[in-house]
Amino acid sequence: MQKIYLDFETYYDVQLSLTKMSTVQYVNSPEFKVWGVGIKVEDGETEWYNEEETPDVLQQIDWANTAVVCHNTLFDAYILTQYFNCIPAFYYDTAAMSRGLYPNMSASLANACKREFANDETMRKGEELVNAKGVRDLDPELDAQIGGYCIQDVDLTYALFQSYMANYPDKELQIIDLTVRLFVEPKLMLDRGSLTTYKDEIAIKTAAGIEASGTTREVLASQQKFKAYLEDLGIVVPTKKSPTTGKRIPAFGKNDSAYIQMCNLYPEYKHIWDARELVKSRIEETRAQRFIDSTNPDGTFSIPLRYYAAHTGRFGGADKINLQNLPRGSKLRTALMAPEGQKLFIADLSNIEARMLAWLSKEHDLVEAFATGRDVYCEFASQIYGRTITKQDKLERYVGKTAILGLGYGMGADKFQATLKTGSPSVELSDTAAKSIVMQYRGMYPNIPKLWSGMKDSLFQMINPQGYGLKYGPLTIRARALELPNGMALNYPNLMFEYGNFVYKTEREIIRTHGPRITENVVQALARIVITDQMLEVQAMPEVDIVLQVHDEIIAIGSELDSDATMEKIINIMRTAPDWCSDLPLDAEGGVSQVYDK
Repeated sequence: MQKIYLDFETYYDVQLSLTKMSTVQYVNSPEFKVWGVGIKVEDGETEWYNEEETPDVLQQIDWANTAVVCHNTLFDAYILTQYFNCIPAFYYDTAAMSRGLYPNMSASLANACKREFANDETMRKGEELVNAKGVRDLDPELDAQIGGYCIQDVDLTYALFQSYMANYPDKELQIIDLTVRLFVEPKLMLDRGSLTTYKDEIAIKTAAGIEASGTTREVLASQQKFKAYLEDLGIVVPTKKSPTTGKRIPAFGKNDSAYIQMCNLYPEYKHIWDARELVKSRIEETRAQRFIDSTNPDGTFSIPLRYYAAHTGRFGGADKINLQNLPRGSKLRTALMAPEGQKLFIADLSNIEARMLAWLSKEHDLVEAFATGRDVYCEFASQIYGRTITKQDKLERYVGKTAILGLGYGMGADKFQATLKTGSPSVELSDTAAKSIVMQYRGMYPNIPKLWSGMKDSLFQMINPQGYGLKYGPLTIRARALELPNGMALNYPNLMFEYGNFVYKTEREIIRTHGPRITENVVQALARIVITDQMLEVQAMPEVDIVLQVHDEIIAIGSELDSDATMEKIINIMRTAPDWCSDLPLDAEGGVSQVYDK
């Protein structure tokens, strides 16, 4: 199929802006207007088509046999599909590819070009767009300026694409296409009615809580004003070290142990603690409104996922909506639903990271436990408590689960103790008990600490040219990177060993790393490959289309006819390990529903 490189230029002002609005809100605003479009067909000359020419030019293209290439395709392709009703056969995105190749770096067009064409000053993004801010109708002179600016952006996108394609795995391109499709060709519906009711209920409950507290929303929402208010009541406010500034700040986080202790010490002020929580939790009300505002005119809900949001390849939230944060039972979650006559197929990979860690470390007893369906959380809890723990022993099993999922990445006794104390349920452990459990874990699964050592050694090899090309399981040592089995890499730019520590430097920060942290990176990256490969297999099924991916869940949509058989096919796909880890025991569970409620 032919490739078309495309970039829309659109009217914007102080209020009508993507800095304040989601893409869906922006494009569906009555004030939205397309100034024009830049188009390059294959390697031909890039042309600028103004506002009047754009609709006819787009309709002349055979989109069924055309792939579109943009920088930030979620935006341009949303205009293309939802505003102009043109549906390409495939979507590429050079911003997404930039994040995949340079996940610790900015993926803006300007920065991507500076990085990719460092020695060519002609390959720099222009700044003429600012000249048209707030100008609804372009005069010929301004139209020529914006046209030239757009042509340059299209040419830069073309150049980036040619460079990136040389090293980009085909499966990852398919994942990018699928990610874009979730947003620009949406199939999920949103129950706006129930979400509106929920939002109104939150507002009423919050208002009542503030009134009962005896103070104001302003005081409850402000760190400093709330601190002063409590001090006037004679309460000594707990503090903690700020992770960003290093200074002491009030410990007002709902999971801060000192804050929890303060609330428990003063039960007579429960009305204040409750009101503070309601005000700080207003984010749920805000998110509900954002969901409502981001619904398409036809009632569908575009899914904004950020491809390669983390350097391990995991998805993240995008377009001011984080769909990776939808707690079970949340009204936001259950507001997502299938249209009438269809069902959602919700499948979840079972403890994929714990399984991957056991497999990678060659901890054969743990691998066998997963393979035979034993409850590893109960088994380790039994070691902790010195008696047989079953699923009925919920608190003890929870401690075992927290240990299995947390201690594999080098968590120490203090953090393990704090994790249990601030978790749900909250579990108090003595210093001695926490240290004992950590030592039990490392003694019961000795190959996992050995893996940490192996990953530390890989850091040395990444800065030693003689180590390049060495294999470590499914990984290959590269210069300041670990190549993954799908051809992508975990990158550690500017990695160096200084003052006894390994550090690497991104555009934003200097990051200290070590064996357990690299282990976590590797396990998460490998687990991500497993689930994205499975996404492509599920998407290839004629019965369904994927509509969402959340952590280790795949959510697809399909006919309600033969839904049990369809669900079984999906589960079978997710229980099959890829070739590079064919002996990795996978398991999955799922269900069929009208709404996203699993």
